[in-house]
Amino acid sequence: MRDTLKLVIVLGLFCILSAGILAKVYDVTKGPIAEAKAEEVRRAIKAVLPPYNNKADAEFVDKIIGKDGKGNDIVRRVYIGKKDGNVVGRAFLVVAPDGYGGPIEIMMGVNPKGVITGIEIISLSETPGLGAKISSVKTWPGRGSGPGGLIGKSLKNNLKVKRDGGEIDQITGATISPRAVVKAVKKGLEFYKREFREN
Repeated sequence: MRDTLKLVIVLGLFCILSAGILAKVYDVTKGPIAEAKAEEVRRAIKAVLPPYNNKADAEFVDKIIGKDGKGNDIVRRVYIGKKDGNVVGRAFLVVAPDGYGGPIEIMMGVNPKGVITGIEIISLSETPGLGAKISSVKTWPGRGSGPGGLIGKSLKNNLKVKRDGGEIDQITGATISPRAVVKAVKKGLEFYKREFREN
């Protein structure tokens, strides 16, 4: 009985000590993690918008785009880039839920005329050497501004990959990933048109 009591006390102290260490680690790391995420957002906004001279990451509006499984609002944050006070573009995240390896997060920029100004892949789980090629313009020109690229396109264009009869380049042997991104970006443009009514 005495041995059991000792074991319980030792295990209890160990749990308390472990919880304390974890809490301290969380306190120490939460600031740097939050700053790293904020820097990632700033970098992505800058990459997808035309040149601006305001703090685009600090000027934003939140739009409700639906409800989750628990009935809570799903909010999309839209960052506003301005030059000399005039809006030059808006940046926001879209998610392609049907990537080959899972959801693909994309930051996209759109100018006031509803034209795509930039695409950045924020996170993906696509197959290295195949679907993961969507992360770079060099390996997937569909992300770029060439004839088969998304940049410069709007809802007036046929926003599908070429294999589906559209204008956007796919990747040989890995069409699923480009198809998912193009579909998500098109939905992003539809959201933009619905919410901002500028094109």
